Amino acid sequence: MSASLILSIIIAYFLLLIVVAHFTAGTGDNDAFFLGNRKSPWYVVAFGMIGASLSGVTFISVPGWVDASSFSYMQVVLGYVAGYIVIIKVLLPLYYRLNLTSIYSYLDGRFGRQSYKTGAIFFLISRIIGASFRLYLVAIVLQIAIFDAFELPFWLSVAVTIILIWVYTFKGGIKTIIWTDTLQTSFMLIAVFTTLYIIKDRMFPDLSLVEYVSNSSYSQIFFWDDWRSGNHFVKQFLSGMFITIVMTGLDQDMMQKNLSCRSLSDAQKNMFWLSLILVVVNLVFLSLGAVLYDYAAAENISFAKADELFAAVALSGKLGLAVAIFFVIGLIAAAYSSADSALTALTTSFCVDILKINRDSDQAKATRTRKLVHLGFSLVLFLVIMIFEQLNDDSVISELFTAAGYTYGPLLGLYAFGLFTRWQVKDRGVPIVAIIAPILSYILKNNSQEWFNYTMSFEHLIINGILTFVGLIILSKGPVKAESIPA
Repeated sequence: MSASLILSIIIAYFLLLIVVAHFTAGTGDNDAFFLGNRKSPWYVVAFGMIGASLSGVTFISVPGWVDASSFSYMQVVLGYVAGYIVIIKVLLPLYYRLNLTSIYSYLDGRFGRQSYKTGAIFFLISRIIGASFRLYLVAIVLQIAIFDAFELPFWLSVAVTIILIWVYTFKGGIKTIIWTDTLQTSFMLIAVFTTLYIIKDRMFPDLSLVEYVSNSSYSQIFFWDDWRSGNHFVKQFLSGMFITIVMTGLDQDMMQKNLSCRSLSDAQKNMFWLSLILVVVNLVFLSLGAVLYDYAAAENISFAKADELFAAVALSGKLGLAVAIFFVIGLIAAAYSSADSALTALTTSFCVDILKINRDSDQAKATRTRKLVHLGFSLVLFLVIMIFEQLNDDSVISELFTAAGYTYGPLLGLYAFGLFTRWQVKDRGVPIVAIIAPILSYILKNNSQEWFNYTMSFEHLIINGILTFVGLIILSKGPVKAESIPA
């Protein structure tokens, strides 16, 4: 598949997104940008959030992960479902009762301004890291597939990717993203199912996909043998649960879509169906990984790293032009569906939480400010990706969760303390606790094998949250009256 053809596909896809953005952006005011005027249909939000939840990381890394860890990732996915239940029953009702635009406004009323700023800043750090990792992964593939053929530098592929995202989100924000993510989820799933169908038809036409995968050496899901290992069921299930609570329920990016729904009940229906669909979709991605490894071995298709498996097979030409085209579209869709909402959420949080833009602000001035902030975060993502290009050499999905664990942990501790105690804290000390807790959890994670003969997986997120919670107890000034607690 030629680089020119891939470039043509990307241009056509980008033009399609521009058309969707044109018809969905509306007036482009801040209420539409931040919350979509609270008129988004829940079923559209739910379908679009599949792509945003999976992202380019799942599209590329999860199939490649199968060789090293079989289907153990499903243990984490099952934990996701438990996390979504917490979001449905605890967090969404809170956000809707308080009529929040930014979910971190809760911390202002519960603890004070320093806690509020701490929560917002830690989200900004978390989302910048997460979005940059996702875009970095896609930029690598685009570099190999397109820009190397034209002898163009890596920084240009990164710049083009971010510019395209900025162009179709700068006016409509979340109102546009609700609809573009629906389109992009469709293309991502079409790419996966098309690849699976064609490989199945060539390799095992007389077997069902379920039968083939269930007999695969890669298909083990549950691991109970050694509780010290990183893939033990309990550890991965709890990690998945808390990853969902913090990376969805305490994340402005993901919650902003839910807050754009017409009502609390609609947002809860969105989360419920999303949780069930994600179980099936992640199992399909793991099945794809098992099939891709077998096909690559049979056809002698080589690749340097696990993250390159899907791209190597799809772009090898052995599966035909259709698979290559759908792979490119699916990859771009996966990248855009998470990165566009991340850029919007970063803009929203900075405008609302840091610059204090609200409905009482001068709307013309606020809109101009929002557009400048939106452009500024586009530049920030570009710079961070270029740093990753110099530093990153590990599995992208593992690095993403590891980094997020350190930055989301203080958010977990803050919200748990606020929701499940009636104590007030010394607000000025909260930023110190939020810095110390990740440092201590980092030290524990990196020395757990030597000190305790224990391999720590994603549970460093839980430990981080516990350390933050303990730090807030130390800062506690005692219980306060129930009526003074936001509820």
